[in-house]
Amino acid sequence: MKYYLVAGEASGDLHGANLMKELKRLDPQAEFRFFGGDLMLAEGGTLVKHYAEMAYMGIVEVIMNLPTILANMKQCKQDLLSWKPNALILIDFPGFNLKIAEFAKKQGINVNFYISPKVWAWNQKRVLKIKRVVDHLFCILPFEVDFYKQWDMQVDYVGNPLLDAVAAFKPDNNFLVKYNLTGKKLIALLPGSRKQEISKLLPDMLAVIDQFKGYQFVIAGAPSFNVDYYAPYLQGKRIPIVFNATYDLLSNADAAIVASGTAALETALLNVPQVVVYKGQPLFITIGRLVVKVKFISLVNLIMNRPVVKELIQEDCNPKTIAAELDALLNNTAYRRQMLADYDELDQLMGEPGASAKTAQLIIGYIQKG
Repeated sequence: MKYYLVAGEASGDLHGANLMKELKRLDPQAEFRFFGGDLMLAEGGTLVKHYAEMAYMGIVEVIMNLPTILANMKQCKQDLLSWKPNALILIDFPGFNLKIAEFAKKQGINVNFYISPKVWAWNQKRVLKIKRVVDHLFCILPFEVDFYKQWDMQVDYVGNPLLDAVAAFKPDNNFLVKYNLTGKKLIALLPGSRKQEISKLLPDMLAVIDQFKGYQFVIAGAPSFNVDYYAPYLQGKRIPIVFNATYDLLSNADAAIVASGTAALETALLNVPQVVVYKGQPLFITIGRLVVKVKFISLVNLIMNRPVVKELIQEDCNPKTIAAELDALLNNTAYRRQMLADYDELDQLMGEPGASAKTAQLIIGYIQKG
């Protein structure tokens, strides 16, 4: 069968690749076309558009790049009509993907949405559009099932695909030697995968380095960039950057400073004490504080429904507060131990790996049912 996938971010590329792997296992004749990234490309098929050309963050950046976004949508729609897949699989990225879903539904294409849009956080009336344009919705957070029931919508809970990625991770025993990181304890810096995230968060992360001279700070580089992109932020400082080895970095780190998003949950699943940071456009943040209906921004705290990791948002995200929290993570034994104990509870709530396999099985079953 023919599968068309759309992922617009690094996390979607990861989840898409794992899903493709399982679809191939269940359907050896599977064919793929996709908007995605290098991980999906490694699974075979045709890459139509790389997510590095699609990921825009915040109202201002979206408006500035609106012509490009509209061109990407037009290309996706035309390619869908030309290829005529048995199933369209949209992975997160709701601003773009819900519009593609609406178009595909009108064309009679089977629409599957993998990883629910965060409609429970704000603008809950978007559920009505999801009911109208999505045939099958696959949720990865336990509380989402009850949320959709309130809207009289049946969804499939498949578990979280990050569990698959963590379970499949095989540590590189030569990681420290390969990157010349022996001799000091490591602190991982995960400033995000988008230009806007990196530009707003990395300078504050780097500003605390001199206060922790006994540690080696290491940046987890986004796969869509290279060393040269990070050079202006380093200003001559010799800070190692590792690419495509974030799990190896985290598994060797004593603590981490992490941009809010999927990476925060990955960091918790790998059992690394962390502080979560976030900055956005001031207007976007002001609007967000008025309309967002959840108490937390990090997936760790959302799933646990209580503060497990410290969230430093907007004006609270600065070198002074980051340094204070990092010091607590490294030197306050009771605080560190409590966070790790909370991670154990998080593991229990998350359940077992297998989200990708379950989702693939359900998609194929729904196609066969017609």
